[in-house]
Amino acid sequence: MIKVAARPTKSNTLDLARNVLQIEADAVRALAARVDERFLAAVDLVRTRKGRVVVSGIGKSGHIARKIASTLSSTGTPAYFVHPAEASHGDLGMIESGDVFVAISYSGASNELLEIVPQVKRRGARLIAITGNAASPLAREADVHLDASVAQEACPLNLAPTASTTAALALGDALAVALLDAHGFTAADFARTHPRGRLPHQALAGQALLHVEEVMRSGDAVPRVPAGSSIRQALVEMTRGRIGMTAVVDGAGKVRGVFTDGDLRRTLEKSNQLDRRVDEVMTASPKTVRREMLAAEAVHVMEESKINQLLVVDEQGALVGALNMHDLFRAKVI
Repeated sequence: MIKVAARPTKSNTLDLARNVLQIEADAVRALAARVDERFLAAVDLVRTRKGRVVVSGIGKSGHIARKIASTLSSTGTPAYFVHPAEASHGDLGMIESGDVFVAISYSGASNELLEIVPQVKRRGARLIAITGNAASPLAREADVHLDASVAQEACPLNLAPTASTTAALALGDALAVALLDAHGFTAADFARTHPRGRLPHQALAGQALLHVEEVMRSGDAVPRVPAGSSIRQALVEMTRGRIGMTAVVDGAGKVRGVFTDGDLRRTLEKSNQLDRRVDEVMTASPKTVRREMLAAEAVHVMEESKINQLLVVDEQGALVGALNMHDLFRAKVI
């Protein structure tokens, strides 16, 4: 005769739920006492790496590994997940010298991970193991072992990964946040990795798709002087434009160069001859952008070139606009 399980009462269900939460909370709380020099070594290993962070795990640990990789990436530490079974079928090619490989396995004896550890080491990557068994093969081979052991699983059978996966996840979060702090990662940096997020300090989603032509200054608002003008004339035009620069254009309106506040300062340091031709002291072939580009791409150009202003040109190189960081701030692109 098949024995039918008794239907659980509301009281029993609530008690079970509370017990699960208590066991998992205790598991995470116990980790705090084990955050020691090994944790510092793990942070230092990741912080000083030359490559990226690769996170891997199988089964439930694999799901945790994916989340940890995602959290690392969104907080300033480039990381990605590699499935250990797929790694032995070609994905090992994604791992390079200088990478840090983070392997997650509660038992520390997952065959899929142990099979690829020699290859990970051979490729020059360093190994961080997060396990619940410091004597396990994976822990022994690791450059740094982080202890994520728990007293018991929250499952009544003490079998299903519950408290152990919660502990591994919390330890991964602790690692990501410690690295965030070490990198000096800011709220603005976080916003740039979450362009679709509804962060308090961030632009609305539609603003992320603003193009340069929607932000730039155009027409008479764009300071410009003809090639051959004096520095004095360029200075007057810069003052009128109030953008910290003036374009220098030829007779067809094509950009020949740009004369900036910095160019003016460098000129005055050498001489006080404001009647010299601006062509002699301008920055020739300056960085430019096209009006159809995303405004966010213009920000990237400015940041890469360490400049605060940009000229906007058409397909023929003729001047059509200008913008600076203040314009992008006002449009909430940055």
